[in-house]
Amino acid sequence: MQNINRFIEHTNLKPTITGKDVDLLVKEAKTHNFLGVCVPPFWVKRASREIGEADIQLVTVAGFPLGYNMTETKVEEIKLALRDGADEIDLVMNVSAIKDGMPWPKIEFAKCSKLVHDEYKILKVIIETALLTDEEIIKACKLCADAGVDFVKTSTGFASAGAMVEHIKLMRENLPSNVGIKASGGIKTHDDAIAMIKAGADRLGTSSGIEIVKSK
Repeated sequence: MQNINRFIEHTNLKPTITGKDVDLLVKEAKTHNFLGVCVPPFWVKRASREIGEADIQLVTVAGFPLGYNMTETKVEEIKLALRDGADEIDLVMNVSAIKDGMPWPKIEFAKCSKLVHDEYKILKVIIETALLTDEEIIKACKLCADAGVDFVKTSTGFASAGAMVEHIKLMRENLPSNVGIKASGGIKTHDDAIAMIKAGADRLGTSSGIEIVKSK
């Protein structure tokens, strides 16, 4: 597949990430023409400085990795990330509220969506597919679409499993065409990447981007 590089968000969300790791991540993204880099909130300002004028999306996370923070906490995280230069926010869904049957996640998505879109930025919601039934995946997708989310993302990479082809297909079947899908978690080879894209993924979150593009 041509330009697989432009599907990849070059990611390092390890708890041990250092400033040098951030600098290297951005350097590699520039070298390999990746679409974006994804870093923890603490390192957004540094990553923004290193990206400079390069055509690289700066992605960070909110409510990460468990998602059961109060909405007010997530909103403040997003405000700070946007202040520091983030282009895209990957917000972790409150799986606990979904499991409890509450309507609150849709309200949270809508609040965060408005906040991000007011700054002309992009919001993705991580639904953590490994923790959901198929019915809950469908419900989460519909809530995201109704709330104006730009992308639905499979995984944090911190759960028991990451992106799975069958989940990508299920999400694509239940999302309107204007809502994208980001596959993340366990995408390590070129074959993995192609399988996700063929299933319907528009973005790939991976720490193995270099291996993926070198092995094609």
